[in-house]
Amino acid sequence: MERDQEHIIRKKIAGLLHEVADPEIPIISIVDLGMVIDIRPENSHWRVDLAPTYSGCPAIDVIPILVKTHLAEAGLDDIQIEMEISPPWSTDWISDLGNQKLLNYGIAPPNGRAADQEYEGKPRSCPQCGSVETELISNYGATPCKASYKCLSCLEPFEYFKCF
Repeated sequence: MERDQEHIIRKKIAGLLHEVADPEIPIISIVDLGMVIDIRPENSHWRVDLAPTYSGCPAIDVIPILVKTHLAEAGLDDIQIEMEISPPWSTDWISDLGNQKLLNYGIAPPNGRAADQEYEGKPRSCPQCGSVETELISNYGATPCKASYKCLSCLEPFEYFKCF
């Protein structure tokens, strides 16, 4: 395969992956969640490596099907999708746009970076009203990667995407 054609196909696949929504948070793509690790030619096909956001993620079997289906609908049939647990996914991989989409959706994005020494494991503020007065309801929300909080100002419950 020529390098120019390889580049064109890789860009096409990458663009299409921006259209694949996370099944649990449909307003954010798997690209903005930082799940796409690699796109590369391998032997006579293309391979897409994805990182699950959590090793016990209930969508771990669904996401490769969504990706393969979306790519096939665009005429890219010969693609292998692999879920890779190494390196483990990190909230540090969420794009700035992804963090903004989470916030707009009502989910508090990670507060800082997982690698930061001074990381506080709680939301910076309520995604509804912006108050910093929040209270932990449960360490686990609708999915294990989120925690449930309540705002003490507006009294609205919300989820916080925990740093990993």
